[in-house]
Amino acid sequence: MKTIVSRLLHSHTQASLQRLYTMALSRNGRLLSTDSNRKNDSFKAEEAEMPDVKSPSVEKLLVLGGNGFVGTHICREALERGLTVSSLSRSGRSSLQDSWADNVVWHQGNLLSPDSLKHKLTGVDSVISCVGGFGSNSHMYKINGTANINAVRAAAEQGVKRFAYLSAADLGFINYILQGYYEGKRATEKELTTKLPYGGVILRPGFIHGTRRVGKMKLPLSIIGAPLEMILQHAKLLTKIPLIGPLFIPPVSVTSVAKVAVTAATDSAFPPGIVDVYSILQHSQ
Repeated sequence: MKTIVSRLLHSHTQASLQRLYTMALSRNGRLLSTDSNRKNDSFKAEEAEMPDVKSPSVEKLLVLGGNGFVGTHICREALERGLTVSSLSRSGRSSLQDSWADNVVWHQGNLLSPDSLKHKLTGVDSVISCVGGFGSNSHMYKINGTANINAVRAAAEQGVKRFAYLSAADLGFINYILQGYYEGKRATEKELTTKLPYGGVILRPGFIHGTRRVGKMKLPLSIIGAPLEMILQHAKLLTKIPLIGPLFIPPVSVTSVAKVAVTAATDSAFPPGIVDVYSILQHSQ
């Protein structure tokens, strides 16, 4: 009899302990669950309090001489990449009636008067200069040198990040014939590497071909330029021939120049320094 009672008490005690243990687990579970919910609620509250992160603003590009042969292609290329594009030139708006030209902010100004440029650089991230010209030696130096040097200095003072300059390849004895032209170009190159050593890019193409407008006429320069480009780009050794070697520098299309110029001006990974015609052809592909 005692044995039976003892067994009953033992089983009752085990059942009670088991119920107490289950209740404790249940309570702890609820407590854990409650803590977890509180943490989640706190995390959600923190998320709700975080300010909205604004997407970066569209990069602003200023093209100097943007209404010329190369400049118009650069403006169009930049617009196609989603950039905000403005142009500064002596004549202002391009004569082109194409729809894309309406998306460029056209400014009229003279780089020989530096003050007319400074306020056009407000908010500008990068600059491309296509300014150049021919004439007497003094005039060529003024346009290719002085005007562009003023632009480089103004851009550096305004904190512009990158500056791509359209210079020209050395063409041997032609350099002496166009002395003012090349002296101006090289003076600008020197100024650019001094003022913007980490963001200045110098493009040195040779003959640039494409459809060029002169008044109401269209000159299809690619009829000659495209075949020569195809042949001479694989004949680099010919450029080493004394005196006449530079004449074998391959032409390059205006679209290729525009693509590389925009990349050079807007891509921080693009190395600063001189980009010769062979590098232009390579980067454009």
